[in-house]
Amino acid sequence: VQLQASGGGLVQAGGSLRLSCAVSGQTFRSYGMGWFRQAPGKEREFVAAITGGSSTNYADSVKGRFTISRDNAKNTVYLQMNSLKPEDTAVYYCASRSWSGSYSSLTGYSYWGQGTQVTVSS
Repeated sequence: VQLQASGGGLVQAGGSLRLSCAVSGQTFRSYGMGWFRQAPGKEREFVAAITGGSSTNYADSVKGRFTISRDNAKNTVYLQMNSLKPEDTAVYYCASRSWSGSYSSLTGYSYWGQGTQVTVSS
């Protein structure tokens, strides 16, 4: 299974970015997906998750600003990020759900992408 994240970059506060994660090597529609992020010196934290049936969950810090979605025809999951803040600066990782563990926990995911850098300037 391979996950390829893209779409990161440098944006001013209040701006928007859309991250993409292309997945290969598994029956994409059967698996939940998630986004996590890791800022310098901090632990990797949950951002958003989506089930195979497209139910979603979000961290409180991004609720109302970020939207996770999926396109099963393209084997791709997206993270639309609006109203970005400097504290959103981090490396963002996509991950594929395992069959156990919580959607908000690192242990709830079996496969990880390589990460894409998001930098929000003030």
